[in-house]
Amino acid sequence: MPSRTGPKMDGSGCRVRLKAHSSGDILITSLDAAMTFEELCEEVREMCSLHQGHPLTLKWVDNEGDPCTVSSQMELEEAFRLACQHRDEGLTIHESVYRRGARRWRKLHRANGHLFQAKRFNRRAYCGRCSERIWGLAGQGYRCINCKLLVHKRCHVLVPLTCKRHMDSVMPSQEPAVDDKDNVDLPSENTDGIAYISSSRKHDNIKDDSEDLKPVIDGMDGIKISQGLGLQDFDLIRVIGRGSYAKVLLVRLKKNDQMYAMKVVKKELVHDDEDIDWVQTEKHVFEQASSNPFLVGLHSCFQTTSRLFLVIEYVNGGDLMFHMQRQRKLPEDHARFYAAEICVALNFLHERGIIYRDLKLDNVLLDADGHIKLTDYGMCKEGLGPGDTTSTFCGTPNYIAPEILRGEEYGFSVDWWALGVLMFEMMAGRSPFDIITDNPDMNTEDYLFQVILEKPIRIPRFLSVKASHVLKGFLNKDPKERLGCRPQTGFSDIKSHAFFRSIDWDLLEKKQALPPFQPQITDEYGLDNFDTQFTSEPVQLTPDDEDVIKRIDQSEFEGFEYINPLLLSTEESV
Repeated sequence: MPSRTGPKMDGSGCRVRLKAHSSGDILITSLDAAMTFEELCEEVREMCSLHQGHPLTLKWVDNEGDPCTVSSQMELEEAFRLACQHRDEGLTIHESVYRRGARRWRKLHRANGHLFQAKRFNRRAYCGRCSERIWGLAGQGYRCINCKLLVHKRCHVLVPLTCKRHMDSVMPSQEPAVDDKDNVDLPSENTDGIAYISSSRKHDNIKDDSEDLKPVIDGMDGIKISQGLGLQDFDLIRVIGRGSYAKVLLVRLKKNDQMYAMKVVKKELVHDDEDIDWVQTEKHVFEQASSNPFLVGLHSCFQTTSRLFLVIEYVNGGDLMFHMQRQRKLPEDHARFYAAEICVALNFLHERGIIYRDLKLDNVLLDADGHIKLTDYGMCKEGLGPGDTTSTFCGTPNYIAPEILRGEEYGFSVDWWALGVLMFEMMAGRSPFDIITDNPDMNTEDYLFQVILEKPIRIPRFLSVKASHVLKGFLNKDPKERLGCRPQTGFSDIKSHAFFRSIDWDLLEKKQALPPFQPQITDEYGLDNFDTQFTSEPVQLTPDDEDVIKRIDQSEFEGFEYINPLLLSTEESV
């Protein structure tokens, strides 16, 4: 479903930058504004790997967020004409497969049949177009994921070679014979600027005098694996969760019988820029979260040659998804209490420049007393100052804010939208975007996104006026008008809202307010509050594959080890 957000100019006339979300990737290319409607359809089919003649419905979203169908040459020309008036934007297409969990989309840049991904090279590499050196640290390089052609970022749109998907080798003199572990993905969130520089320099006799490039280290002897805490220091009790990248275990620290949750991530799954960023960000946010009572904190981190381990607080009351499945919906006073504690947690993150981006029932845990704790920081975005924005397309489909779907820059507003969705689910017992139909075309992620963007949200009549008003405030499709989003006063606006008027915020922030519900802990560990689909799994880690371990660049994980002094204050020094 294409949507317009504007063009890019390359100096030879109007060219429109096209971004397509497809099957977990973001594909970026440039279109000639003179192309025909039929050519556009074929371009979209090729980008999204659809068969020739596959039926398409193309929609263009105008500046006011209204979708306009493009079904003829005349409509396409009008879309391009308007696109060329907005030079800082581009066309956006979204096509993907539904999945319950949160996700990020990998960025691929399409040019002359190639699909280039941003890379950083630990060893000597040269551009396949201009033949100049691609520097590992300061410079940015692209590599085609199909034919492995290496180019500068600035050169990728000028590559004359047509990609041959299954070519065994392309220009073998570009790069020494090394494995994929010699490359480290570059962050690719802001890859818009392209410089057009050509050169006829050759590299055949260039001396390699770059002493600052880091050598690649393989296998068990490559880096110093964790000293101090290790897997041998814990008893593995039960599986309590699983995600796209990780398994979560209930563990006991042998030294003092303290219970923790252990998040286990296979290093082989952490192989591109988004994955590496995810691990670094989650660890860093966990560290900061340890000082807030409504966020799950970090105890320690360690690693083996095959896995990363994050030892975090064990919260044994189960998550809100588990409790909602049993209670169907919550009384308003319960929802108010949980929402207020979530607001405090989100405000803590926002004050530190962090967007949470993955608020959902599954990530809101209840402790033994009934207070909430947010967990899972893999989708967080760090480093945002006042007024700063980002643009990564990510999140859990049902909770993604309209500004993300429109391809707009966004900030902390997306967390307040997600809170509105979660509060609706708690009080109404269903999603505000429930689609009940036998039509398979309406049970897709694309249709869900269309509903989020276009359809008004109907508040159930059985909710109070105050509840209805707060939901309308958080679920405003315009982030500038959304509750909690006014600069300087956003959090104060929430606290003073009529729905939260009965909350004593001073007591609440000190975790002294009485929770409306206390989870039942019927056994030693509180496992009754976790889904049996996890707790019934065998507690074991699959044997290591030595061939897989040899392909892992262990240098990527140097410095991962960590012990949090805040959480160790009540136990012996480890």
